[in-house]
Amino acid sequence: MAESMKGLKRTHRCTEVSKANIGETVTLMGWVQKNRNKGGIIFLDLRDRSGIVQVIFEEGSIDAAGFEKAGRLRSEFVVAVVGKVEARSGAVNEKMATGEIEIRAKQLRVLSEAETPPFPVEEESKTKEELRLKYRYLDLRRPDLQRNLMMRSRVAMLTRRFLEEEGFLEIETPVLGKSTPEGARDYLVPSRVHPGNFYGLPQSPQLYKQLLMCSGYDRYFQIAKCFRDEDLRADRQPEFTQIDMELSFVDVDDVIDVNERMLAYLFREVLGVEVPLPIQRMTWQEAMDRFGSDKPDLRFGMELTDVSEAVKGCEFAVFKNALEAGGSVRGINAKGQGGMPRKKIDKLVDYAKDYGAKGLAYIALQEDGSVKSSFAKFMKEEEMAGLIAALEGKPGDLLLFAADKNKVVWDVLGALRLELARQMELLDKEEYRFVWITEFPLLEWSEEQNRFTAMHHPFTMPMEEDLPMIKTNPGAVRAKAYDIVLNGTELGGGSVRIFQNDVQEMMFEALGFTKEEAYERFGFLLDAFKYGVPPHAGLAYGLDRMVMLMAKEDSIRDVIAFPKVKDASCLMTQAPGEVDEVQLRELGLKIDRAEGQTEQ
Repeated sequence: MAESMKGLKRTHRCTEVSKANIGETVTLMGWVQKNRNKGGIIFLDLRDRSGIVQVIFEEGSIDAAGFEKAGRLRSEFVVAVVGKVEARSGAVNEKMATGEIEIRAKQLRVLSEAETPPFPVEEESKTKEELRLKYRYLDLRRPDLQRNLMMRSRVAMLTRRFLEEEGFLEIETPVLGKSTPEGARDYLVPSRVHPGNFYGLPQSPQLYKQLLMCSGYDRYFQIAKCFRDEDLRADRQPEFTQIDMELSFVDVDDVIDVNERMLAYLFREVLGVEVPLPIQRMTWQEAMDRFGSDKPDLRFGMELTDVSEAVKGCEFAVFKNALEAGGSVRGINAKGQGGMPRKKIDKLVDYAKDYGAKGLAYIALQEDGSVKSSFAKFMKEEEMAGLIAALEGKPGDLLLFAADKNKVVWDVLGALRLELARQMELLDKEEYRFVWITEFPLLEWSEEQNRFTAMHHPFTMPMEEDLPMIKTNPGAVRAKAYDIVLNGTELGGGSVRIFQNDVQEMMFEALGFTKEEAYERFGFLLDAFKYGVPPHAGLAYGLDRMVMLMAKEDSIRDVIAFPKVKDASCLMTQAPGEVDEVQLRELGLKIDRAEGQTEQ
């Protein structure tokens, strides 16, 4: 039977008690982690969000009814304990923050009983994630998840503190806005008052924050909820949180400066890690050429090498055809992997095919000086020697090559480089390697839409020196855009924004929008720009991703309180769910049950 806590007031959290409190009487409240009955003495581990403390119940210290009650306690019962802090009678437990003390209970109240949970509430749970997410309220009791969410809270609080001191104003922007699809799909919300019309949930506060710059607020930030209806992966969720900011009267270096100092502040205060400033910068082109990725992991080498010149004129059809089609041949050197079994190499070939490769050429340099290769018979001896030299191959190395269009070669070798690093255990979670990627292409060609699309968004400023090419060679125009990357994960990105009408019109033209289409989508912003707009720029971080890396987790689900799974559903609440016909009628909607689609 649950008891009241009337007359009791918690004096400390569990790990706020230390040997400095020895002799004091304290009142603790929390959940039973373990209960060990040794006959005349009962040892209980009491847990709250701060950690665990040992409580002892002994006949003579507590009345008979209290001792009997303590013997019936099970895991996850919620209890209040009044007791005296003593030095631990047994050996000190070095693994516990409270390992030097214990609480000798004088009084016990059972505030809430608990059924046996479907899995043990413990650190580094081996329980399947699906079961844990179904009972997320229990999963969230685990100390490791609680530490993650406390870290997230601290990061958010420190971000607010830093940006306030830098002159930023925290301003909220609407969640119900106009759908302006350009990139990921919007989540749509039907309007009851305006039948047949829909709000779009924000993919980011982009347009609103630019309007705030037009309104003279100078420096804005927001820790903003954003929504994207896209396929999920380890670092994506349908709803996520951004640290969003925008600044007026600035250029690239100003935005980078304030953000480098903020990152250094957060990592120092939260982790005690010093981030060396300034952070390294690398152009998009250099990142692709060296690492095959615009979010390179710099914790290890294994860089890409362009060997097109070394194989020029060779008769190996794979290389020859790629070069004749205007592509390239590039390779990586997996040091010390020359003895890799053929089956394992074949798995790498299959892995490469997932990223668009037709195949993968390799040279395995054996320790005894012999060579195993998938294509040696098509090459002259001196051509093979030149190829090995180009990759600085030594006995014991494995050389891997991809030949195709540049984009395919980059994608394949960039992914392969990371996969090999995982296999070779080169990824140190204790190391934090930041890099700014700059000068992205302004536009990228979409085969699907048969037009150029904005690599970031339609309001990104081109590099001034590239402006003349926007009509003649739009694919070569570089953007004043920048991403901050940490250990191969994009933490955030931003750009200098277009603020001149003529440049914005050229941009829309390059994207294939007529003036009418541009106004239909972004008219309110374009109208605002007629009334005096300052030069402005901004950046947004994925807060979830940042905390994931700080907490050394592999998935953002481990730093979000109530995440969704791969199909964007919530296993705990069973969202999304059906709604009743009355609600649908009010919204002017009808469900086509056969197709599973919504129609008006």
